[in-house]
Amino acid sequence: MLKKSMRKPLALFAAASLAAIGLTVPASHAASSTIQVYISADTNIQDLWVKTLVPAFKLAYPGYDVNVTFDLHGDHDAQETAKITAASVLHKDPGVDLIDGGFTTTLGAAGLLYRPTPGLMPNIKDLNKTVLAAGKGGIPYRASSVLLAYNSTTVPTPPATLDDLLAWIKAHPGKFTYNVPSGGGSGYAFAQTVIDKYLSNADRATLVAQAAPELEAKWAQGLETLRQLNKYTYGQNGTYPANNAETLKDLATGLVDMGTVWSDQFSSALKAGTMPANIKVTAIKNPALTGGASYLGIPNSSTNKTGARLLANWVLSPVAQNLIVGGTLNGFPVIPLNKLDPKLVTAFAGVDILNLRAAYLSANANDLKSQWASTVPGK
Repeated sequence: MLKKSMRKPLALFAAASLAAIGLTVPASHAASSTIQVYISADTNIQDLWVKTLVPAFKLAYPGYDVNVTFDLHGDHDAQETAKITAASVLHKDPGVDLIDGGFTTTLGAAGLLYRPTPGLMPNIKDLNKTVLAAGKGGIPYRASSVLLAYNSTTVPTPPATLDDLLAWIKAHPGKFTYNVPSGGGSGYAFAQTVIDKYLSNADRATLVAQAAPELEAKWAQGLETLRQLNKYTYGQNGTYPANNAETLKDLATGLVDMGTVWSDQFSSALKAGTMPANIKVTAIKNPALTGGASYLGIPNSSTNKTGARLLANWVLSPVAQNLIVGGTLNGFPVIPLNKLDPKLVTAFAGVDILNLRAAYLSANANDLKSQWASTVPGK
């Protein structure tokens, strides 16, 4: 339920959104056998759903079908947020039943997500309560972390802290890279981590928990530090890889000796043989690179909450979590390790997603991406 203080602004926002994006709210598709899933992520998450999770779910529940809409890198997160907001205010079906995207927690913070109970989604009981609460109505279903990848042949002792890393970058011009933050989370993690170096713990916590445009002026020092790295990063002219995959390719082909990568994508590349064995990963600290849970969301105006609950509950089952952990994604699980295939447990021994440093709320993260693009590259 939206707070009264939010209804009028959201109603005005909804009307503006309808006019701006030409939204035509679809006719209600009432609870049906088709579950509409919207994915805003990289292609590895698209593959996880389309090639692994959806086929396995349909085998378990042959009476259901799943229609996946994919948005690469979240390029249309703002439009989708506007559409779901407008649909909620107008009490219309948004055309999506389950969301997997970085803007899920923003929807939750605005009161736009349906919050199922353990009675309706039994597998929620296996989730860590702190991680669940952080979703603001979103349902954690996998986790991962950004790590520092390095060429162990040329870098026998990798940096241990952010300050060490910044010093290494300047001492080895052209040997480090990170991708454009809007193109993938591994580059975004580096940018946020540099920004966070100059913020208080309280400001960091606020940016993770709620929209905080009033704090964005404090990003100036971090953005200037990132701008000054232009002449030291690969290319040395203020250009950057477009996405996570390009950073991995630059590491694999030896163009760079160091870069930030997603833990799951790096593990998948090693398993596929596209990443040389001499490329290793490590975690830095003070502050650490970001990581944490990814959340599913059920819009509160969806007319097929039954199907959405069923699919989300199944994704939290040991069967589905084993697919997430042991498949090509190599994701971190969100259920207790003793519920997983014992053969997979050793890879995650000691992993605690409570200790992964969270990225900003998506509204703040999107602003950071925009400010990075306008102030950092090409100068």
